[in-house]
Amino acid sequence: MQIIFEYHNVSQSDRLEQLAKEKLEKLGAKYDMVIRADVFFKEENTTSEETGKICNIRLSLPGPRLFAEASHKDFVSSISESINDLERQLRKRKEKMKEY
Repeated sequence: MQIIFEYHNVSQSDRLEQLAKEKLEKLGAKYDMVIRADVFFKEENTTSEETGKICNIRLSLPGPRLFAEASHKDFVSSISESINDLERQLRKRKEKMKEY
């Protein structure tokens, strides 16, 4: 699986890339239909201290792309929530594929 990182209003971080890469590789090992992952890190000015660090992940696989977005006070939480959301979507997609 190919993983591409993009940063918007955030400086590049090897630690964040490594964390996201580990989680995405686990997901890719479990669901071999995933071809590519695009990970976007954004920082947004918000009035809430609980949000603002956004992680978007878009997965390319046969059929429509899957997308997840999470906003928390730190990128680690945002990555975790996005990955969990994508895993839920992949599980549903795999169940639909088994039916046919």
